[in-house]
Amino acid sequence: MRFPPVRPSTIAGECTPIYIYWKPAMERIWKYNPKIKLLIILRNPADRAFAHWNMQRFKGREPLDFLDAVKEEKHRASEIAPLQSRRFSYVDRGFYAEQLERAFKFFPREQVKIVKFEEFRDKKAETLDAIFRFLGVQPLVSSRDKDRNVVPYEREMTQEERKHLCEIFAKDIANLERMLGWDCSDWKT
Repeated sequence: MRFPPVRPSTIAGECTPIYIYWKPAMERIWKYNPKIKLLIILRNPADRAFAHWNMQRFKGREPLDFLDAVKEEKHRASEIAPLQSRRFSYVDRGFYAEQLERAFKFFPREQVKIVKFEEFRDKKAETLDAIFRFLGVQPLVSSRDKDRNVVPYEREMTQEERKHLCEIFAKDIANLERMLGWDCSDWKT
């Protein structure tokens, strides 16, 4: 990604959530720059799946209700094999442990900063300071948030849908907790 010229005091970055999911991406990034530092923000996988579905509904690309779309995901993905589904990968993108293992295959952990989305949202200043320390740059004096891809929600996730997703993601969340030393109890309910 190229950025337009900016003042020397301006910090710019690029955010592409599919990089960690897309299987060839980590190797391609490593070949481009093996010393690059990666920032990975992980969101509760159930919330991420529902938000992804909602975005597709908003764009008029998803005719199915949420649970029906989740149940059809594997079938839809098999129709486009060997590629990975970008559009309907609601659940598959939430299996973070395997995606992180792929990143760690190419990048040592000290080059990878992993942040819980909920901490970024709730403790933004502290989290940004930690990110800037990781990057080796001066912390921000002030910042302006610029939300992108924000669309209204068609509806809230039901308890039945959340329970179903929690069951799907339980094993991966446990693996992630072991891998990162995190407490993801807030992702299990």
